Amino acid sequence: MIPSNRRGFLQQLSFVTGAIASVSPLWAGELDAAKGRQFTIDLNAGAIGVNGGLEELIVLASKHGFEAVDAWSGAFTSLSDDEIADLNEARKEAGLVWGAAGLPVDFRGGKTKFNDGLKELPSHASAFERAGFTRVSTWLTPASNELTYLANFKQHTDRLHQIAKILDDHGLRLGLEYVGPRTSRASARYSFIHTMAETKELLDAIDVPSVGLVLDSWHWYTAEESVDDILSLTNGEVVACDLNDAPAGLSVSEQRDSARELPAVTGVIDVKSFLNALVQIGYDGPVRAEPFNKTLNAMDNEAAVAATAQAMKKAFATTVSS
Repeated sequence: MIPSNRRGFLQQLSFVTGAIASVSPLWAGELDAAKGRQFTIDLNAGAIGVNGGLEELIVLASKHGFEAVDAWSGAFTSLSDDEIADLNEARKEAGLVWGAAGLPVDFRGGKTKFNDGLKELPSHASAFERAGFTRVSTWLTPASNELTYLANFKQHTDRLHQIAKILDDHGLRLGLEYVGPRTSRASARYSFIHTMAETKELLDAIDVPSVGLVLDSWHWYTAEESVDDILSLTNGEVVACDLNDAPAGLSVSEQRDSARELPAVTGVIDVKSFLNALVQIGYDGPVRAEPFNKTLNAMDNEAAVAATAQAMKKAFATTVSS
């Protein structure tokens, strides 16, 4: 909720954005190599262990040079139209756009839980629409102990089709992220979707044009995919992107999903080629860090956002015009 001292909040934001403007040439200069990019540097606070209301995240994002902000699944449902308008005023004052919102439906588990979530989805989707969001993202579990690949594929197709239709009615695109590491499926009875090619097969089966991919440099790397795989896509097929690096000293098959690094920290993942491929396909959505990193999660909000901004800035400086 926007603080009762709304004027004070907006004055604080104005001060921060004014300070950013006074030093913005430094940020812009470091990113001069990124000519031609259309995607935004996005703050996904939950992925870096940062907690706080959207108003605080807007201030932090603006202060540290981000261009977009994500929102969690239930961020707007309880807000009035006036409160949403206040948040949007603050966001615009900070020079930010919305990134992607989290999907508030559990489609991976039991039927009852899925149906309950589906019933609530129209109210969430309406709130996202009123706030100005156009993108929603989620991930696919890469294995199951109960469902064979085919049974799981059929269940995902049915459930995600229903979800996508509701989101589409509110002008929202749904992005699906595959999970690449072998360690994420090694102990399960049945393997499931864990590559770009398989996810594209699921998208075809869902058969809703507004559904696309969430690309993650981490999963792209652990699925052992190539730049050509990204170049085979169009901007319209990509809803959101995550940018991460991997710990050094491990083979691809040893990497674990819960232990990643901020982008361009170790150089294990070729984030330069990943980003440049996004430039070449004209991708115009959010790019956010999602490192699931214990050291980063232990920092306070300010330090975590600052460290993430520094890493993103370093990675983005490697992008070139197509």
